[in-house]
Amino acid sequence: MSGAKLAKDVYEAELFRLQTEFVRLQEWVRDTGARIVVVFEGRDAAGKGGTIKRITEYLSPRVVRIAALPAPTERERGQWYYQRYVERLPTRGEMVLFDRSWYNRAGVEKVMGFCTPAEHALFLRQTPLFEQMLIEDGIVLRKYWFSVSDEEQLRRFRKRRKDPVRQWKLSPMDLESIYRWEDYSRAKDEMMEHTDIPASPWYVVESDIKRHARLNMMAHLLASIDYHPVPQPAVELPKRVVASGTYHRPPRERYHYVDDHVATLLGDRE
Repeated sequence: MSGAKLAKDVYEAELFRLQTEFVRLQEWVRDTGARIVVVFEGRDAAGKGGTIKRITEYLSPRVVRIAALPAPTERERGQWYYQRYVERLPTRGEMVLFDRSWYNRAGVEKVMGFCTPAEHALFLRQTPLFEQMLIEDGIVLRKYWFSVSDEEQLRRFRKRRKDPVRQWKLSPMDLESIYRWEDYSRAKDEMMEHTDIPASPWYVVESDIKRHARLNMMAHLLASIDYHPVPQPAVELPKRVVASGTYHRPPRERYHYVDDHVATLLGDRE
């Protein structure tokens, strides 16, 4: 991949164009009753969340949902492994973006010892069958692996450590991944070997340059789905009704207004 970076104005223009296409995709999903599942996996700090944020920025949460599951509860640990993910699959006219997915078992659970070797082996055997069932039932499934170098991941971790609005993203589990880089690499390679199949392939997104990764992934997803623009009804605003003069707004003192914080800021600048 080229090391040259896209100019900011070019990036923003293309990002908006792709976001506009995602609105068209959303309307096609709603109109046709399609069901789409997109799996986002990869290293910590690889850029999955930022890409999901750009995709959903202008979309309706009633049509496009994000599934970002926390650690399983004690009850969920006693369920069929895939059960809590099945509960979040889309119904007709929905698209679900999994910010991490059932592939937790192939990554963090495998490396950190949160599952047994037998459970991991069963996962590798069952997952292609599970995904084949989803596809045969009509779900459009796409899987993306965000690949980031160890140097770039460490740089992002250091940046998060000093950023007051991103410190929450730096968990003890993230720090542990620094020391287990090779273990995660081996786990990823084994996962790919068993689950990168023709019916449900993995698509690798090189993400050392976040902006490039976002555009590349978004363009690929759109190109991989045979959607088409759905005609939208013309919207006409009604003519404004002339006030009768009989309505009088209650006095301001009757309500609790939000303080004018902006006025304070403007005063500080004068």
